Amino acid sequence: MSKVVLITGGSSGIGKSIGEFLQQKGFTVYGTSRNPERIVDSVFPLVALDVRDANSIRTAVAKVIEISGRLDVVINNAGVGITGPLEEIPMQEMKNNFETNFFGPIEVMKAVLPQMRSQKAGLIINVTSIAGYMGLPYRGIYSASKGALELITESLRMEVKSFGVHITNVAPGDYATNIASGRFHAPVVEGSAYEIPYRNTLKTMDEHVDSGRNPNEMAEAVYKIIQTPNPKIHYKIGAFIQKFSVVLKRILPDKVYEKILMNHYKL
Repeated sequence: MSKVVLITGGSSGIGKSIGEFLQQKGFTVYGTSRNPERIVDSVFPLVALDVRDANSIRTAVAKVIEISGRLDVVINNAGVGITGPLEEIPMQEMKNNFETNFFGPIEVMKAVLPQMRSQKAGLIINVTSIAGYMGLPYRGIYSASKGALELITESLRMEVKSFGVHITNVAPGDYATNIASGRFHAPVVEGSAYEIPYRNTLKTMDEHVDSGRNPNEMAEAVYKIIQTPNPKIHYKIGAFIQKFSVVLKRILPDKVYEKILMNHYKL
């Protein structure tokens, strides 16, 4: 029997790549989108789901279970970026980001855990970010939301392990996707104290995404995790220097690491 996989944010980017790869490997894949009727090129079914709406989540999960009778793997992939000087990002935009990147995945996990408990088996993969391991300049809210999801995964793993349910994090680096077009950019304010450094940092961030790696790497990594009987707590996927930056944060003095980041972003 092929495993049933549900991927939030499965209509584009990393989620779409993962879904297509898993379907080729024989999995039964369902993706989600806020407006699935607008997506005409998906090779696997899309169900309507907005991670900011708990009712939408419960309805989508129930639909997949009704069709397939089970739910083996859930990939919490839906997420959005946000950039800006902390002082200039509207508070509502900060809250919106956490609704999508943190509270949304929690609601998804709450919706699928009863089914996985009844099956005495299941795997939840939370897609976080290498940015979640460090506070990055002008990306503080994004780093915080992804870092919070990393930690909540650590906690929940221990709570559900006795039910036969596994939960893990996959933190990607920069991949060539459309995330930059979908993120909230606080505008570069002429005359602001942050105008020049923020503009330069935005340019650096966009260059990293444009030159990012093939998202199929993430798909292959997720496939290997699904095939692993006892997944690790954390996986980091991407360029060596990005993965190594997490190691450096762990071993270097805080101020030395901060200096490296500031030099990288030319601050």
